[in-house]
Amino acid sequence: MRDGQVFSTRLNHVVTTEREFDELVTKSLPELLDRATGQTKRFLRETNQWDDDITHEKLALRWGYELVERFVVFGRTEVPCRPFFLLDSLIAKSFSQPDPLCYHKELLTPVGRFLDGLASRAVVSRDALIALFYHFYGFSQAHVVKLLGFGQAESQRVYKNFERWRQTGWQRTMNETGLSGSDIASLEEQLRSKPDHLNHEVERLMPILQSHYRKSEPEHYPCLSEQKWGQLFQDDYGHDYRVWHLALCRDCFMEVADRRQTEVGGKSKPQVNLHIHPLKKGGVLALFGGDRGGRHHGSPRTQRLSRTSA
Repeated sequence: MRDGQVFSTRLNHVVTTEREFDELVTKSLPELLDRATGQTKRFLRETNQWDDDITHEKLALRWGYELVERFVVFGRTEVPCRPFFLLDSLIAKSFSQPDPLCYHKELLTPVGRFLDGLASRAVVSRDALIALFYHFYGFSQAHVVKLLGFGQAESQRVYKNFERWRQTGWQRTMNETGLSGSDIASLEEQLRSKPDHLNHEVERLMPILQSHYRKSEPEHYPCLSEQKWGQLFQDDYGHDYRVWHLALCRDCFMEVADRRQTEVGGKSKPQVNLHIHPLKKGGVLALFGGDRGGRHHGSPRTQRLSRTSA
């Protein structure tokens, strides 16, 4: 019997310890990905959202990756379990959510796939979650720290999030999203030539994406009133709340960023300011009042931020 068949058989049997689960899953990732991708294709076909083309093949593969990653993260808490059965359960639950993100035509465009890739990755990666502040609004690590009101220990964690995202996280996400080099180049050209148009498109798509992916947010993280946000910062609690919710809720982000302009250092109202590539090491950027479109390196209106690396 081939190794793949052995692992597939074992995935149908009960694993009783977290260690056994981790070892089996590590050796069986191809089988798990194949199962998740296959079920994704089946779901898209049954909901009349499937076309036999490379775009939908890449979409199914990326959803498969996302489902397996969630399975790896949360599966350990379900031991003892049968891994294949648990994966099937997770997939069924994911696709049975109300208002599933399947599949707005706009999200099959390069900018839609880019935003969707970032948001879906943020659900399972804190590096990606923190990076949303930069890709959506142009916030550097220093600005994120000030926006969230973090102390020294948490600040260092944010710098490390930015560093890991810059080194490996962004490229991995682009690979999983299926965006080609020409797709990225096209987005960059749009951002250079028509930044306001592209940022307007991002603003239009953000509520669709965020309302979907916030279903992964803890249920006790609702939107807050301006008064309650102020109390949360004043009493210095809810640090995880700030990261999760503000990264995935544009309305609350705008409210908090506007309220904390003095701390953050912005000179005007916060706004969507799309950036394609991760922030380069050195952190040069104009906040709020600068050019939209990610053209921050070398601009006369930029301000120099910390060069501390993670």
